[in-house]
Amino acid sequence: MELEIYEALTAANVPADKARAAAESVKREIDERYTMHGQQLATRGDVESVRREVAELKVEMVKWFVGTIIAVGGITAALLKLMH
Repeated sequence: MELEIYEALTAANVPADKARAAAESVKREIDERYTMHGQQLATRGDVESVRREVAELKVEMVKWFVGTIIAVGGITAALLKLMH
């Protein structure tokens, strides 16, 4: 792509040194953007790690829900027994 930009600029009568500088500038800008986006995007490993964490949290939540239901049932049974 850098060569294509250079050739297009020289075909438009831009001096070779300025065409080369412009093509290199465009290349640097594109490289910087790819680097920036590469740092922001999640990899497959990142996604898999998040999936594992979510699965672990689901298991933990189920444990707490079951424990809470059992505790509420026990408290309800104790209160009913005290009422009679």
